[in-house]
Amino acid sequence: MGTSGNLERRTILKAAGASAAALGLAATTGCGGESGSGGAAVTIRYSWWGAEERAKKINQTIALFEKKYPKIKIKTDFQTYQSFWEKFQTQAAGGNPPDVFQNAVTFLRKYDKRGILLDLKSQVQAGNLTLDHFRDGVAKVGEVDGKQLGIPVGSNTMALVIDRKVFQRAGVAPHPGWTWDDYFKALKTVHDRTKVPGDTGYFRIMYLYDLYLRQNGKAFFTKDGLGFDQPDLTEWWTDGYNRVKAGIVTDPKIVAQDDPKSPLSAGHGASEFTWDNFTVRYSSEGNSTYGLAPIPTTDGKHTGQYLASLMLSASSRTSHPKEVAQFIDFMAHDPEAGRIMGYDRGILASSEQYAAYQPSDAVNKEIAQYEEDTAKAGVLGTITPHPSGADTIEAAFLRIGGDLGQGRTKVVDAVKQFFTESEAAFQA
Repeated sequence: MGTSGNLERRTILKAAGASAAALGLAATTGCGGESGSGGAAVTIRYSWWGAEERAKKINQTIALFEKKYPKIKIKTDFQTYQSFWEKFQTQAAGGNPPDVFQNAVTFLRKYDKRGILLDLKSQVQAGNLTLDHFRDGVAKVGEVDGKQLGIPVGSNTMALVIDRKVFQRAGVAPHPGWTWDDYFKALKTVHDRTKVPGDTGYFRIMYLYDLYLRQNGKAFFTKDGLGFDQPDLTEWWTDGYNRVKAGIVTDPKIVAQDDPKSPLSAGHGASEFTWDNFTVRYSSEGNSTYGLAPIPTTDGKHTGQYLASLMLSASSRTSHPKEVAQFIDFMAHDPEAGRIMGYDRGILASSEQYAAYQPSDAVNKEIAQYEEDTAKAGVLGTITPHPSGADTIEAAFLRIGGDLGQGRTKVVDAVKQFFTESEAAFQA
């Protein structure tokens, strides 16, 4: 997920690989069949991460579900991102994960490898869940190695968020098809004319580097490893380090001081790469006007973008796969549930919910328009399912890039350290 996307992730990503050995003890085969409820009322456990506002909305949708399915009761549990994954790992290691839970592409192969995720195709075949009526390409995000391990409830894509007032003062206007050379010239112009760094730290963002690599015929991940080599990363990080030293990119020390607030909304940078649906945070945190701008390109056309997704997954240990599937189907497709959730978890993934919710505020309208324009541009590709260990590698990329920017390590040493840590993460 830009810098702001990593804010909710980065503290847990180190811990996310810590229980790998223990999680292997919980490996099971998928249940996949009918639940043994025999028509009696059943209770399923549903866990997610998020803030109080998300909890309020989800509880409203659960009330609707229980009204439609009076014999299915939902027991809820929500945490912050860090606490969620810490608790989930403990539950999974003990063989007692929640029946259904919020998930993301970074974790699919990791937990499938340990036998924790239910292949939901069995429930699709049983008629308890449908993969129809999703926006183009969204459902594929939850498919790994022929198994449907997650059902998307929201989608997003990478974008560039700019401080419009700063860019206007600098006389810089982002435009579709602009190149990286154009972008870096814009950063320098912004800095020279406003004394504000043009960017908050692009070189530390794994998902942005993935787009850059895709523009150049590679990708950050293959299905079982890294899709680039040490010279590639040396070039990327050398470029970023030099721009920090020139004042064109925000000093990582200032980024750390601003945390958990974004340096963009704190006024310490003029642009920031992030997931498009995260842009609502800047208006609530900052005192300027913020907007979405196109991703820079190598050739003036291909951005390397794809749709990512927040999704719902099921435990392979659930005793109620039918009821879990019915719940997931409701949360992904019910129009009223979509109207309640809005874009809290990203742009609504199913066509029924997308049509049902019409944003009324300017920020969410812009997010929806950005996704529509990106889709119409024909630049969206397919995300590469992340290999097991990707969560640990994302944390390493952010951390080591920050150390590099602060001068704590040299580029050559940072690159070697990253590849060493990545290899260890893949083998865990």
